[in-house]
Amino acid sequence: MKWQDYIFVDSAVCHGKACIKGTRIMVSVVLDNLAAGLTPGEIIHSYPSLSIEGVQAAIAYAAEPARERVVLMTA
Repeated sequence: MKWQDYIFVDSAVCHGKACIKGTRIMVSVVLDNLAAGLTPGEIIHSYPSLSIEGVQAAIAYAAEPARERVVLMTA
């Protein structure tokens, strides 16, 4: 899957925040829900215009910057 097929940024939509194509659902909303412990199915139930591919694309989009830099861990 290419997240670019499912994510868009438009300065006229949601203040230029990354959204799932075909919706006004921001990637951050999907990620916040996942971080809160909701399953993809529960999120889709709350946002019927969202697809499982949209949820997976949001995760892939969020993973992108993690591949580009080193995060130092302290003990």
